[in-house]
Amino acid sequence: MAKISHQRVPPSCGASVVSRIGLVADTQHQVSARQPSGEPDEPQTLRVAILDCDSGFLAVLTNRIERLGWQYRVLSARTTHKALASLQVDVLIVDLSLLGARRWKWLARQREQRPDVRVIVCAGASTVAERVCALRLGADDWLTKPCHPEELIARVEAVTSHRHGPEPRDLSPVIVGEVEIRPDLYQAFVHGQSVRLTRREYQLIELLSRAGNEIQPRDVIYECLWGYTMARNDRSVDVFIHKLRRKLECASPGWRYIHTHFGIGYRLGAERVNGGAELELQRAQESLVARLAA
Repeated sequence: MAKISHQRVPPSCGASVVSRIGLVADTQHQVSARQPSGEPDEPQTLRVAILDCDSGFLAVLTNRIERLGWQYRVLSARTTHKALASLQVDVLIVDLSLLGARRWKWLARQREQRPDVRVIVCAGASTVAERVCALRLGADDWLTKPCHPEELIARVEAVTSHRHGPEPRDLSPVIVGEVEIRPDLYQAFVHGQSVRLTRREYQLIELLSRAGNEIQPRDVIYECLWGYTMARNDRSVDVFIHKLRRKLECASPGWRYIHTHFGIGYRLGAERVNGGAELELQRAQESLVARLAA
């Protein structure tokens, strides 16, 4: 069994640091079942892959995994998708921060190549939009660091207890003012009439609605909808916000739904438009965004 060093590793460490502490990519750590000689292995032994570089966290987690009799292997951030696809594992524990700007594209490709492998993201501080993005891209769970390894083990057991069946998608309607967002139909309705949203517009309104009243930064919205980092001066988010806002305003006049927080991002929340002054302000804001997006 390879020993894992307990030296402190900075949170921003990369693949080179992982190699220095002896966590070699694709090196499998077979854990023997603690049974008398001659007895067969337990049929439900889990196989876990871990992509993380926190040596202290790894030491505690792998020790707990060994005591359970599971098999595990620790991966480098440089492990290719081809290598990941070939792994015989049941669950992947990953700190997405190690992957930088390519994390969403990486996660989407991983889920496409191995939909049978459960994915648990175990990372540092995050926003609601980031967690929603990861779950929409196929992650089975998200646990925020610092966390207790015992909780992570419990989540692994939870997501793998029904790994032979697909995860049910949340199809509960979301009501915002007069707008009813229907995940089962990928559409929004006002008084039973379709708002006629495009696929991207629906993804946008669902993302904003799942975030509650929290402001969603433009770059996070872009990453969730397009799957990669937003380029400098890209106005795609503003264009789709403009289109969505106009459709909601036409379908539900007298209400304001999408609120612009200049320099930050956007928020979804139903507010009645009281008087001409507020309506004029709303139209001025929409006109400004439209000019910036042109």
